[in-house]
Amino acid sequence: MDKTTFSDSELILNKDGSIYHLNLRPDQLAHTIITVGDPERVPEVSKYFDFIEHKVAKREFHTHTGTYKGKPVSVISTGIGTDNIDIVFNELDALVNIDFETRQIKENLTSLDIIRIGTTGAVQPNIPIDSFLLSQRGIGFDSLLHWYDNDIEDKEFADALIKELKLSDDMATPYIVQCNRELAKHFQTIEMLNGTTITNVGFYGPQSRRLRLAPSNKELKQLISNFSFNGHQITNLEMETSGIYAMAALLGHRAVSLNAVLANRATGDFSKTPNKTVDKLIQFTLDRILSI
Repeated sequence: MDKTTFSDSELILNKDGSIYHLNLRPDQLAHTIITVGDPERVPEVSKYFDFIEHKVAKREFHTHTGTYKGKPVSVISTGIGTDNIDIVFNELDALVNIDFETRQIKENLTSLDIIRIGTTGAVQPNIPIDSFLLSQRGIGFDSLLHWYDNDIEDKEFADALIKELKLSDDMATPYIVQCNRELAKHFQTIEMLNGTTITNVGFYGPQSRRLRLAPSNKELKQLISNFSFNGHQITNLEMETSGIYAMAALLGHRAVSLNAVLANRATGDFSKTPNKTVDKLIQFTLDRILSI
């Protein structure tokens, strides 16, 4: 086992013994975790808890830990983007798998169950607004995985994607990581579509939206919607899933990303009831985690 003692500059702890960004101590975290992007969505999840034992907030990272129908659950906001996912997942792992007293990796490692509740835009015209979609795989346009030693990429899929989407050498090489199949089984119901999700590095140009600035690849949106590899079409775009799947797989945790489809980029439609749709996904997720 690795007996490295982590220095103060690598494992950064606050004066109260909490981890640097999340501001959490190990005793304040449940092992079933819901992640949301928006800090204001945290109380929209925790309002369904039996009670809230811990409320912790620092920067965009807000955490409520309590129980739902007797099951311990934490809900944590990550903010937007895979750069924040890198912070959140490393610190969640440290909270359960590093001894803060000795600053060494624990002998017995803990695997967390992590469920993302997020919003997304579909790229296929047959995906209904206000539906739910489980990301069977995440395609990262964000480069996060490439900063770590890894052997989890689907390089054949990535090579086909680069060729068909005519991606420039100036863009990060895409990577593809699957969800945890065992965890996903708990959420695969008649209400849940399955798909292949692109994680983008921005909301406008990287997702081929144009306001005053023109995207560099003007064909990209159409190329994405037309792409197919081994029968798998790209279904939707968002900004965290690939990072979640990559970091979870590297660290030995189970992760699944559940998406509320609020926009359809192919039809140009947007949900008339976005808050209601997200709330319905929250309640669905909480009820399904009871079976884990």
